[in-house]
Amino acid sequence: MKAGELGKIYKDGEIIVRQGDVGDCMYVIQSGQVEVMKEKNGVEMPLTVLREGGIFGEMALLDKEVRSATVRALGEVRILTVDKKTFLRWMSEDPTVAFHVVEMMSKRIRELSEELVKLKFGD
Repeated sequence: MKAGELGKIYKDGEIIVRQGDVGDCMYVIQSGQVEVMKEKNGVEMPLTVLREGGIFGEMALLDKEVRSATVRALGEVRILTVDKKTFLRWMSEDPTVAFHVVEMMSKRIRELSEELVKLKFGD
């Protein structure tokens, strides 16, 4: 079996993680794409679309808090689940793994900051 075939297949529209659930792992998108949504007062708001090579759920490895968003498959998607033990092993074998995760988190924080400025001050 190839490395790209290790993940689980999710069908179009299938929920991968649900906002409010307790999480203890992160996910790597091996193929396809997912939609990240936030729910408030029963209304779903799309936040972003993540594609092959993207990660989500990484905060659960750090803080063990509930999931901050729902992630749903857009079309067929293959997802690799990574628990904390596996993540720590990957980091010890290749420290650039941690850098990659921090880099993605930093990008998301920057995008969120820009969105907050737009909301507060307009375009």
